[in-house]
Amino acid sequence: MTNAAKELLLDRFYHWERVQPDAIYLTQPMGGGAVRDWTWKQVGDEARRMAAHLQSFHWEPGSRIALISKNCAHWIVADLAIWMAGHVSVPLYPTLTAESVRQVLEHSGSKLCFIGKLDDWPVMKDGIPDGVECIRFPLSPDVPCAQWDDIVARTQPISGSPVRAADDLATIIYTSGTTGMPKGVMHDFAGMGWASKTLELRYKLVPSDRMLSHLPLSHVAERWGMECASFHAGFRIFFAEALETFARDLQAARPTVFGTVPRLWVKFQQGVFSKMPKQKLDRLMRIPLLNRVVRKKIVTALGMDDTRLALGGAAPMPPALLDWYARLGLPLMEAYGMTENFGCSHSNVPGRQRVGYVGEPYPGVEQKLSESGEVLMRSPALMKGYYREPEKTRETMTDDGWLRTGDLGEIDDQGRLRITGRAKELFKTSKGKYVAPAPIENRLTGHTGIEACCVMGANSAQPFAVVILPADQAAACKKDKAHRDALGASLEAHLAAVNGQLDPHEQLDFIALSTEVWTVENGFITPTLKVKRNVVEKHYEPRVAGWSSKRSKVVWDA
Repeated sequence: MTNAAKELLLDRFYHWERVQPDAIYLTQPMGGGAVRDWTWKQVGDEARRMAAHLQSFHWEPGSRIALISKNCAHWIVADLAIWMAGHVSVPLYPTLTAESVRQVLEHSGSKLCFIGKLDDWPVMKDGIPDGVECIRFPLSPDVPCAQWDDIVARTQPISGSPVRAADDLATIIYTSGTTGMPKGVMHDFAGMGWASKTLELRYKLVPSDRMLSHLPLSHVAERWGMECASFHAGFRIFFAEALETFARDLQAARPTVFGTVPRLWVKFQQGVFSKMPKQKLDRLMRIPLLNRVVRKKIVTALGMDDTRLALGGAAPMPPALLDWYARLGLPLMEAYGMTENFGCSHSNVPGRQRVGYVGEPYPGVEQKLSESGEVLMRSPALMKGYYREPEKTRETMTDDGWLRTGDLGEIDDQGRLRITGRAKELFKTSKGKYVAPAPIENRLTGHTGIEACCVMGANSAQPFAVVILPADQAAACKKDKAHRDALGASLEAHLAAVNGQLDPHEQLDFIALSTEVWTVENGFITPTLKVKRNVVEKHYEPRVAGWSSKRSKVVWDA
């Protein structure tokens, strides 16, 4: 076996299965306070048994098999089984509508679907096409189909440790996307293995590390940074049980490495401020004798007292948020990637990070800017293309193998990249000036009274923003007029400060405060908590004229 082959995902799993068979690999809450642990040996045994069952269908090698579940141990075991059986895994987001489920399953031609932890199965079940086999995990809804435990109990495991060719298709990941129909991104074992080894080396991941899996495994960031990285580095994965138990799950895992999206880092911060007002906390942290005690107390309460590496990505990190965590002694390393490059593009490195930049390329990643300022990148982890969509593949890839990211950027003299906007998100005001909304949104969300926002203004004289308040702030504003007035004044001052940093054509005319909630379920945000700009714009467009007529810098949409 060549050295390159030894870095493929299945081979790395077999390595840890052989080297530390009795070490705990996966820890899964089972409900009611019960927890189940899987060792590397147990995971390998269950995966081989399920692989034998999949092979009993005698499908053509490389057949597509879907996974639709929230994160759980069985998700990873099923993925291994699919690969051991010689097939291709197709993960689906556990929040999709029936229509979207059907689109993905039909487009991919999936033969079978694993059904796991789901909150809205009644909404999704009609999306399973006739003729698609189903197998349900132990934590799944009561679906009338074959059960995982029954199959594992009666099936003899396949013998040996099946390997896959480096250029075999491993997975098709359908992009969550903030616009349009998702595209099926194809990745092979070579690219996924290279990306995972690269991540392991950059952040020195080791078997003693612990991570908490909570972002969707159907998204490339969690797939790469959690599942595939664990195959390479041999660390332990804890799973979150539910949103309501997340704080407890984080305490149980006490991760050494933890990465999440900016919105959750903001929520952690807001949770701290709900127990101790920001002004009081700032005063305490300025006192040398108390600073260390306060910082230790906060990170311990968060469950991050053992965290040596904290990461943020999927959306820009507000500079004020980065500064706050740095003062806590928990500097956040921003990272940047896409489904098309298996997430492996850029990241900050401790000691070399720069606020506002997503970092430097991973070793082996090439970067450059096009004449229009678009970020182009090339690496061994690039996709094989979009499944059944060669024209879209040609639109995204240059003839000499560069990926057109669709992001606009700048590169400093140290090779660090700053994302300045999304090419497709640029809009033109009625004055003929182009505005990139993302950098403005990044500045706005530096205020603790803003949970999410969307800058709009195509064909308007000036751009403006719709702002969503955190739930506690929205509730307080409904009950207490004084609180509402104080928050409004604070946001108006914040808007003035933000506008002072912008060019005249970028300055926001007003911000509209909405008491509505943007969720994955109602379609306003993606499963990785990015705002779906087209949905927001369509929803609020009828109200814009009324907001503008109020001639106020802060408009209450209620």
